[in-house]
Amino acid sequence: MSLEPVLAPASAGAFPLRSRVAVITGATAGIGAAAVRELVRLGAFCVINGRRREPLLELVKECGEGNVAGVVGDCADDVVVRRLLDVGRYSLGNPKHEACIVVANAGRGLAGSVMTSDEKQWEEMVRTNVIGCAKLIREAGKRYLVEQEGKSIEQLLDRPRDIIVMGSTVGRHISPFSSMYGSTKFAANSLAEAARRELGPKGIRVTLIEPGFVESEFQAVAGYETKWFEEVKTRIGPVLQPPDIARLLSHIVSQPAHVHLSDVLIRPTRQDYP
Repeated sequence: MSLEPVLAPASAGAFPLRSRVAVITGATAGIGAAAVRELVRLGAFCVINGRRREPLLELVKECGEGNVAGVVGDCADDVVVRRLLDVGRYSLGNPKHEACIVVANAGRGLAGSVMTSDEKQWEEMVRTNVIGCAKLIREAGKRYLVEQEGKSIEQLLDRPRDIIVMGSTVGRHISPFSSMYGSTKFAANSLAEAARRELGPKGIRVTLIEPGFVESEFQAVAGYETKWFEEVKTRIGPVLQPPDIARLLSHIVSQPAHVHLSDVLIRPTRQDYP
């Protein structure tokens, strides 16, 4: 199968991610789905993951099977993680087409503090937000390192290789109304920075994106009260939308290989805290 995406414009200049393969977890809705649409628009072939089969298949259909392949399953499952990183080259019929944009986006929220949140949901949240993130970083990093072994500085930077971790402003500025969720994003932030220091000298870019308030299905799944969120939107809005984060992500991965935006915090203009 050709690398020419079905949705590609004729102009190569309008298509900066041509020939790049992206892996995106948590792609069935919100930021993940928006990122898939944006990366496909710019030419990347995307391997997408989520637990829900139907939304995943719908996104594949929307973007075109020549542009997207789906892997249903738990982002913290070893088999799923390895398959995500294998599918791109098999789908494209060329073993040289390894994933070179890896986005650890899968995550879930939880309303409440360490004192008030639902303890029964802690383990699942930690598994998704921390363990799943760590496993994807580790597997992608291992493959990148094998690819980079023995190369000169010039060869290390012959093309961009990215790992993107989706953090949160509440991972840096812990808020009492969501401190259990914030603690998992604090962990993800730490994983990203540690991996950057370890992999950066090998020409591998590890980037942390820390969004502020983004309106999506995240709020309902996390259990935040609708009235509370509507009050927040009134106070600080307009809040961010998933395509806002997707545009930032595409800008980061479109930089030349020697340029690294390593930590980007993005908020609605009127958001004061967190």
